[in-house]
Amino acid sequence: MSEHDAVLLAGASGDTGREVLTILAETDITVRALTRSREKVERLRRLGADEVVVGNLLNRDDITQAVENVDAVLTAVGTHPSKVLFADEFVDGRGNVNLVDASVDADVKTFVMESSLGVDEDRGSIMARAFRVFIRPVIKAKTGAERAIRKSELEYTIFRPGVLVGNWATGDVQVADAGTGLWGIVSCRDVARLMVAALDTPEATDRTFEVVRNPLFRDRELDVEW
Repeated sequence: MSEHDAVLLAGASGDTGREVLTILAETDITVRALTRSREKVERLRRLGADEVVVGNLLNRDDITQAVENVDAVLTAVGTHPSKVLFADEFVDGRGNVNLVDASVDADVKTFVMESSLGVDEDRGSIMARAFRVFIRPVIKAKTGAERAIRKSELEYTIFRPGVLVGNWATGDVQVADAGTGLWGIVSCRDVARLMVAALDTPEATDRTFEVVRNPLFRDRELDVEW
């Protein structure tokens, strides 16, 4: 059981988003999925979405409709690597900022975001520094989104995963406060599990976490009852 009745899932058709949707389908939460592609509507419904909204996070009118009557927002949006060097705006940045603003206006309670290592001047690990070099525009966009979330009135949880791989779940991940210096891979399924769990984990409120699967960092991981 959850204290949340209805959630909006942005980035529902991405790798992490699909895993979040599959997990939420096993709960009693009503799920509205947001996608930019009409061709993906039926697939998202098969995965468990109760409602699918077609819209663009860069269009404020689309977002206003999407956040109506939900009490939580989960966002797993991301920019495809092929567009990193050529996009004028990124859903990771402006799109998420629009989503934050609309959520505040709609009296949404909780906001959960999938971000990335390397955000907000994080130089805690070699991987964080590498992300800032190789996908700098996206890291800059995510940094702006994280700052908008923290300045808002929303209760939030932000996850900064390492390199996202596959959809296999291990249940064995290391979660630590931002800046701890973790690095490694992590499955989309494990990140999705944490995003859903954060909805009803008081210890996760208004916190930013690094998350990887790297046994070298067991001594740095937090003991959180997800």
